[in-house]
Amino acid sequence: MMDAGRHPRIELMTLSEVEEVNGYIGNFKVKVRKKARYVDEKECTACGDCADVCPVTYPDEYQVGLGTRKAVYIPFAQAVPSSYVINPENCLGSNPIACGKCAERCEKKCIDFDIQDEIVELEVGAIIVATGMDTYDPTEMDEYGYTRFQNVVTSLEFERLICAGGPTEGHFVRPGDMNRPKRIGFVQCVGSRMENRGNPYCSNICCMNTIKDSLLLKEHYPDTEIFVFYIDLRAFGKGFEDLLKRSREAGVNYIRGLPGSVMEDPETENLIVDVENTTAGRLEQYNLDMLVLSVGLEPRGDGDPLRQALNLSKTSDGFLLEAHPKLRPVDASTPGVFLAGCVESPKDVKDSVTQASAAVARASHILTSDKLTVEAITATIDKEKCTACGACAKVCPYGAIRWEKKTPAEVIEAMCAGCGTCAAECKFDAINIKHFSDEALMAQTESAVAENASERIVAFACNWCSYAGGDGAGTSRLQYPPNARIIRTMCSGRVDERFVLRAFELGAPIVLVSGCHFADCHYIDANRATQRRVDKLWDKLEKLGIRPERLQLEWISAAEGQKFATVMREIEKMRQRVTAEEIEHTIKVLKEDRGKQESKRKAKAKV
Repeated sequence: MMDAGRHPRIELMTLSEVEEVNGYIGNFKVKVRKKARYVDEKECTACGDCADVCPVTYPDEYQVGLGTRKAVYIPFAQAVPSSYVINPENCLGSNPIACGKCAERCEKKCIDFDIQDEIVELEVGAIIVATGMDTYDPTEMDEYGYTRFQNVVTSLEFERLICAGGPTEGHFVRPGDMNRPKRIGFVQCVGSRMENRGNPYCSNICCMNTIKDSLLLKEHYPDTEIFVFYIDLRAFGKGFEDLLKRSREAGVNYIRGLPGSVMEDPETENLIVDVENTTAGRLEQYNLDMLVLSVGLEPRGDGDPLRQALNLSKTSDGFLLEAHPKLRPVDASTPGVFLAGCVESPKDVKDSVTQASAAVARASHILTSDKLTVEAITATIDKEKCTACGACAKVCPYGAIRWEKKTPAEVIEAMCAGCGTCAAECKFDAINIKHFSDEALMAQTESAVAENASERIVAFACNWCSYAGGDGAGTSRLQYPPNARIIRTMCSGRVDERFVLRAFELGAPIVLVSGCHFADCHYIDANRATQRRVDKLWDKLEKLGIRPERLQLEWISAAEGQKFATVMREIEKMRQRVTAEEIEHTIKVLKEDRGKQESKRKAKAKV
């Protein structure tokens, strides 16, 4: 961080947050609020006189509450800039001035309570999101006694206790009586791999963090007894298995089983831990001086405003979604925005550095290019047909359509990702998607039911998830009915209601629309438009006397080949229950409805 602060071409804006992002790849406009420090960072010499006279004491966030700081403080050693800052929420001298001792003591007169927040507007070509993560708060898991016993700490608190720059200056003690603990237990997977509480995913780093800590303790305090309670040990990575072997050889005890109860001896403050050893098949009890909870990682709780400002997607676990897990692992769904570190998924330092390097390389490609190329599937607007209704701009997940009242819409190609939601939403055929035009998709729909229509299943599948799921089902040799005719679209949001109604009108007994899960949409939230459109179609079918069940909507991910095969088998059973009379009735009422709609359009055209 200090090297970055000294670099002539890097500007570090600390105590700042992004408020607004506009523009597109190569031409972003970012509005940043630079919060008031109330201390002139250029004049401050970090002498500390102001902190000496400050009467306010507050828990130190950097020391995770194990130490204290003043209202005027340096956030941590080697912070950039190396100057003090005043926290206005803690200070007694900010609105109105009731103290002011720090300002009186400062010889350089660096402190000014009248400093205001500053809005800085930046023009940048690329954005890298590396906002990190939070750690799981084990308060809700009170069976481990985190809220009741002082000597139960989290792995992050343990790191601060053994750190030379920590609240005890490297002297390893337990919080209860400040004595060195000699029997320590580590509980793995706290807040991870849990369905009813915490998070269902593995947090990646917890096992290796515990192994590292156990080796560190054994090197400095060889007489320490260490017990690790675990479900499974995951030591994936270069050299990690060797570290686990070294830990075992050093005398660390690994017990397969998690504590069922934790009690405290009121006289010694020791912890009585009951554990079912599943390997030995018996219930065991351990008397420990300290219990460390290896808490997992989770997405930042304050990350949604930035995610919304950048039009980013997130996965079901709350981390940001990459454009493609294999082909574009550091690209975000918004062109020109890249991901690095734990904002994308839980990862260790090595993987974070690797991803950060890749993100920088991708961003550098944009900054050093005279021209940028985009995939040739973008939308185009016929201005003669456009009525300036603005429906397309409302559903575009990227904000790639400029629209003003009485002015034809305009597509910013650099921002358009080609999902096609705007084309499906337009009622005036004014929008065309290159390579996925209405004519091409309608022709595929008609071809799908050209022969033996009553035996066909017409399935519209999005490119990234459900189509890939079908491909996965095929490569895995999973059996599903061969009479399905799959029509690929870039997004389920591209499926126009006309395609569905045309399939029914030509005799299709059943139609499937499938796409990404809500939280996993590769076009941010375009599949929400799919849901709204299908809801309207169900209502329309019901009004026309057609069973809505004949139109199916399914969310299938690329990894769910098994689900794709299962869904297709279930839909085939539904198809077999559709009678010839139903199909004939459907064809009749839809032709009549189409005739009415065409008559209305002609009447409007004459007016």
